[in-house]
Amino acid sequence: MKAHQLWFTRPGEVEIRENNSPPLEPGQILVKSDCSAISAGTEMLVYRGQLPTDITLDASLPTLQQQTAYPLQYGYACVGHVEQIGAGVDATWLDKRVFSFQPHASHFIAAPDHLIAVPEDIEAEAAVFLANMETAVNLVLDGSPALGEKVAVLGQGIVGLLLSSVLARFPLAKLLAVDDISKRRNYAEWLGVHRSFDPKSDDQIADLKDALKLPVELSATPNSGADLIYEVSGAPEALNLAIDLCSYSGRIVVGSWYGNKSAPVQLGGVAHRNRIKFISSQVSSIAPELSGRWDKARRFQQAWQMIRRVKPQALISHRMPIDQAADIYKRLDQEPQQVLQAIFTY
Repeated sequence: MKAHQLWFTRPGEVEIRENNSPPLEPGQILVKSDCSAISAGTEMLVYRGQLPTDITLDASLPTLQQQTAYPLQYGYACVGHVEQIGAGVDATWLDKRVFSFQPHASHFIAAPDHLIAVPEDIEAEAAVFLANMETAVNLVLDGSPALGEKVAVLGQGIVGLLLSSVLARFPLAKLLAVDDISKRRNYAEWLGVHRSFDPKSDDQIADLKDALKLPVELSATPNSGADLIYEVSGAPEALNLAIDLCSYSGRIVVGSWYGNKSAPVQLGGVAHRNRIKFISSQVSSIAPELSGRWDKARRFQQAWQMIRRVKPQALISHRMPIDQAADIYKRLDQEPQQVLQAIFTY
């Protein structure tokens, strides 16, 4: 069996390599991919050479435990069906549709405990959003939005849009979104955000602050600012806007992975005076204060439920065979406003 695999060979370059799949060993499964989703925020770090070099790609995923040195494979949202099973594997796995945190490839070999069975009522193009929906669910758990709160989401890429779609189901006083791409802002409002704003427009930022009833001097006053802010734009400088928008004793949940990018963050003014709480959110683990009641299985169950409700496949803007990977990564790098969610088909 020949497998076509996507490799990042150096910053700005990808190639498709054809490799022979080895014979299955006992306990192994061969999966034929149906589709895999590009996680643009993270994969652009790989494509642009912006990964930190002192950590593995992901310490919690067996498929991504190599160091960040080129050439490398990446991707973690693959849906396929089981074509073959090795000795000792339960026969019920055969032909089952599965999700895997697997780099982009037409075929791959995995152990059963590295695969997640896709519910029968969820189609492949919806299931491919599982990883990012799990991230959105985790962000909500870490931020703990409360009844009547004012919430702002900075960044409306796919994770931001999925997060906004989940938050739209809460009884919030206000749910506001920020993104500099108009198509994303339109989708945010379609998914239930009350208002969206362009951070590059001074007038719109003024409107955003007015919506949060922030005084011009940004001093803390009762009921001013957002109670909860999510920073999922991937741009570290957005933390300064988050600080400006945050209420006294508010929370800023940082869900972005910045890679090796950095920016000056203004911690000496209202960030200090207003007792703002910064929360780092990462989907590889469960927050310690929740681990007595939540585990990854429960979080996956909730992510599937949100996929059923949101139907995120409506966000797919591009479908292409994997041999066109170079074109779509170049477009994501140079014309991100043209691509919402791209998936590879096999």
